[in-house]
Amino acid sequence: MTLTATAVVDRYPTRIDDDPEFIDRADPSVWDFTGAGPIDRATVAAHHARGYSVHHDLFSPAEVAAYRDELARLAADPATADDVRALRADDGEVRAIYEVHVVSDLVAELVRDPRVLDRARQILGSDVYIHQSRIEYLPGFHGKGTYWHSPFETWHAEDGMPAPRAVSVSIPLAGQQEMTGELMAMPGSHRTFVPTPHGSGGVPGQEHLTRLAAAYGIERFTDAEGSVLVFDANTMQGSADNITPFPQTNIHVVYSSVENKLCVPFAGGQPRPPFIANRDGVALRR
Repeated sequence: MTLTATAVVDRYPTRIDDDPEFIDRADPSVWDFTGAGPIDRATVAAHHARGYSVHHDLFSPAEVAAYRDELARLAADPATADDVRALRADDGEVRAIYEVHVVSDLVAELVRDPRVLDRARQILGSDVYIHQSRIEYLPGFHGKGTYWHSPFETWHAEDGMPAPRAVSVSIPLAGQQEMTGELMAMPGSHRTFVPTPHGSGGVPGQEHLTRLAAAYGIERFTDAEGSVLVFDANTMQGSADNITPFPQTNIHVVYSSVENKLCVPFAGGQPRPPFIANRDGVALRR
């Protein structure tokens, strides 16, 4: 595994011993406001202000069904049982598969689909590479949500991502999201970097979360299947448990600018495996 040797100034220190204080973001959230892409200027401006944008009905019901079938096939594939990229619960059920664009030809086409890829390029103002791709299975009755976090804080601390010049694309493949472990975010929180204490595993303190929620509020996402959510890397987000009988599946793709390649992890330690944090930084082509 080769790490970038060039020293990079850490503008977002985290995993620190002292009581961490908020840090004002030093990087743009949108790198191209010209409108030269599939996102109209009003949506680009909203993304800049809120830290995310919703793109409705990008995929047809037939396409969504095909992706849903593919995720079911991967979960049932015997080869998945021994694949280090698959995460399983104690009951043996698959909960996530990383580097899914390598595992699945269909998802490989999806991450290069201009409806998704060109949106990431437009927001980040450059060619992009895939930092991470994964699929998530949230079963009915006992699907576990994700606690509040800024993805960039983890990518910065544990992977060596220098700046939040990245977006996370989430594609829900089932309806009833208002019940099945809905995603939540704090609009505008991407402008504030929230360092976490040493030993916290990247989990923000309750006092910091309370301050952010008071300042920005919380929005819930209940968009129909086939829509696409594009999040700034530094948006504070989380999701609820799924206690309904209805399972939920999602595809997640993290695009990072080719000008934002990984270096040595900023919080020390060994970098995470390449199937979780891609270190080649090669521009994605259609």
